[in-house]
Amino acid sequence: MKFILQLAVKNLSRYKRRTIITAVAIAVGLMMYIIVDSILRGASLESMRNLRWYETASLRVYAEGYWEDRAFLPLENSIEDPASIMSLVEGEQGVATVRTTFAAEMILYSDDFGENGNMNVKVTAIDPTQDFEVYRFEDTLVEGRFLEPGEMDGLLLGSWFAEDIGAEVGYWVTLLTRGKGGFYEAFDMQIVGIVNCPNPNVNRTLIMMDIAAADTYLGMENSVTSIDILLPEKTDLELAKVAIQAKLPEGLEVFTWKDLAQDYLAIVGAKQGGTGMILFLVFIIAAVGVSNTMLMAMYERMRELGMMRALGMRDRDILLSFLFEAGGIGLIGSVVGIALGSLVNIYLVNTGFDFGFMFRNMDIGFRISSVMRGAWSLSTILKAFSAGIFLSMLVAVLPIRRALKLDIPTCLHHQ
Repeated sequence: MKFILQLAVKNLSRYKRRTIITAVAIAVGLMMYIIVDSILRGASLESMRNLRWYETASLRVYAEGYWEDRAFLPLENSIEDPASIMSLVEGEQGVATVRTTFAAEMILYSDDFGENGNMNVKVTAIDPTQDFEVYRFEDTLVEGRFLEPGEMDGLLLGSWFAEDIGAEVGYWVTLLTRGKGGFYEAFDMQIVGIVNCPNPNVNRTLIMMDIAAADTYLGMENSVTSIDILLPEKTDLELAKVAIQAKLPEGLEVFTWKDLAQDYLAIVGAKQGGTGMILFLVFIIAAVGVSNTMLMAMYERMRELGMMRALGMRDRDILLSFLFEAGGIGLIGSVVGIALGSLVNIYLVNTGFDFGFMFRNMDIGFRISSVMRGAWSLSTILKAFSAGIFLSMLVAVLPIRRALKLDIPTCLHHQ
């Protein structure tokens, strides 16, 4: 076995150019695998954070029946006496805030916007004194100011939404909606602030008002549509969900952020599946390169192979020699590929790439508004390292076995 290993190492050094070219092909493939996996993993992790920080919190409490009709934002399925419910879910479990979400028609006037218009929107009414303890909007203000407690005519917009409709701080709009009892209500609101956060979905759609104003205009009678709960980062949400559900009275349901973001998670799963196929094709390309190299090596060294067999070397030993040679090429390519991929990944993790110019007008599914950063994955690096060596040896088997089927005279007379 020692002789076979020495022979394989010697052949690697004898055919330096072929070894380098094939190793580079493997290295590039593995480097791309690590980079793409890092970007996708980082985008997924950051999207999940931005979902919790700006859209869903950790858990959310709805009245029974709301979830089934959530697309219609029904005010009738609301939580009565939310203050008593808040006292049950806060404390060691985390912090909570109340919200009321409703559908409305926003009417724009030519005096401010240059022309009259209207559009269907979703409005979120918040408690300005409590909401920032659950959601991270503190540092997102780019113009104007935040809502003040009890403010009856103030409106906060997402930056992209404001840009799309040409809104500026000080402009007035009218919201036309149906209240909790089914009555129609119209009220004038002034834009007092514009926010820009790392979540593009929020920037595109956010419209916020004070929950006290919503309670008055919609006839909510101190009821709300949801109670949003923030829990520590590493909390087991399923266990927390069960624990909180046990404390709540009948008629209320608890959902985790994963329940609330099912559509998003399905999109991410589909994207990862498609990207996994691309990464598989990268491996195939590298494998074809190794196979082609080994096939060329076998035909160029056919007389050498015949001489080895004529001197009594067994086919099994010859096969092992060439397999170790292919594994050596894979080892070199894997080490170089992982080193290059890791160097690039250091930049991806610490700095990332700014794709804001693309994300502004294109929804790629991820909750990232500009900079895409990578994420480290030891399992990916180990997988790439082992796959580079294993695939190099695997794809070398066929050409070696084909060459060993030839008889000794044929090999010796090969030109």
